[in-house]
Amino acid sequence: MATRILVVEDDPMNAKLFQLILTRSAKFEVEVTEDPALVVARVRSGGADMIIMDVSLSNSLWDGVAVDGLEICRRLKSNPETSRVPILLATAHAMKGSRERFLLDSGADDYISKPIVSADELISRIRALLEKGANAAPPAPR
Repeated sequence: MATRILVVEDDPMNAKLFQLILTRSAKFEVEVTEDPALVVARVRSGGADMIIMDVSLSNSLWDGVAVDGLEICRRLKSNPETSRVPILLATAHAMKGSRERFLLDSGADDYISKPIVSADELISRIRALLEKGANAAPPAPR
């Protein structure tokens, strides 16, 4: 079965670029959404092996409240049911120190700047996160 990547992106051009790179270069299955409820449903059902999360989502609502990618990531990583799925943050608004701040603030596993200039780098980071996730210990029982 192919690896399933959930791309959480509100820009149609960026979403299409991720989809093309991931399906053609790496043969991943890709689903694109900006709906937090769908993200949670896919992760809980095992329908996503990994998430690529845009930091600046403009149309995403969680229980009627506007949320960005950092908030969605925080909520996923703080829930034992969804915390094990690797999340790669993606943003076009990177500045010096952004990577560390975004990772610390969100709990995400890695970060990449947009625009994506190297398909090989993107795929390499995804594979590393998937490998790391596969070797992670399961969460302790509560």
